[in-house]
Amino acid sequence: IMKRLLTIDLHKIFKNRASKIILLTYFVLLSLIALAAAVKINIGINELQLAREGIFDFPYIWHFTTYSAAILKIFIAIVVITMMTNEYSYGTLKQNLIDGLSKEEFITSKFLSLVLLAVISTAFVCVFTFILGFIYSKDTSAAVIFTDLQYLVGYLFKLVGFFSMCFFLAVLIKKSAFALGLLFVWNIIEGIIGLILTFSVSEKTADLISSFFPLEAMSNLIKEPVSRLTMIKDMQESLDPTGTLKDYSVQFSDIAIVSVWTVIFIAASLYLLKRRDL
Repeated sequence: IMKRLLTIDLHKIFKNRASKIILLTYFVLLSLIALAAAVKINIGINELQLAREGIFDFPYIWHFTTYSAAILKIFIAIVVITMMTNEYSYGTLKQNLIDGLSKEEFITSKFLSLVLLAVISTAFVCVFTFILGFIYSKDTSAAVIFTDLQYLVGYLFKLVGFFSMCFFLAVLIKKSAFALGLLFVWNIIEGIIGLILTFSVSEKTADLISSFFPLEAMSNLIKEPVSRLTMIKDMQESLDPTGTLKDYSVQFSDIAIVSVWTVIFIAASLYLLKRRDL
């Protein structure tokens, strides 16, 4: 039954020309990450060339590519939102229910589709990273290559959580443009609340509370990798020799928070669908 539900939904996605173009654009842009090898950044009298700083060396490359790829997740999010809002616009949701598909099966088919999109993206990033790593990395021993695969796990959970949130907003709003707008507003609201907390309580307490917000939790799964570069670290140490070391690893607590939000978003979507008169 899982295969049947997934087939029904994938058929809808790949029959939509706009969705195919957006997905193709997404994977093309992912491939362009390789151009970062030629990027040069002037920092005062110093010149930073990313390739020379080891961004494509194992195991650091896992952190860099997953973080960079996650920035582009909005492209697939558009497909996720569109595939749901089209169900309302074209009346296919009502027709599927008339044809015998239950609301639980409908939500399951959508969830399976977004999980599959997340898995495909993760697999693409994995293969892409392997290729770049072998081209640029000085050490290609198995022990080094398979270090930091935790970032692929974090990337997968980040995508599933984000797509689940987008799906919920699409079910809630029914219009793709408004759903994307609400996503943008949600992001701003989290930022404002975080700012208020920073001035109201200690920074540590503010960060702890903010870490339970959905978008913030997803962001925390893969932290920015730039400050890990040797040149940046040396600059930071010269400015603040007593500074605390930053933990860049994927935390189980962040995975747990994102997983809970994923369940909440999917359950809320089913609840809305059951309550509404379609």
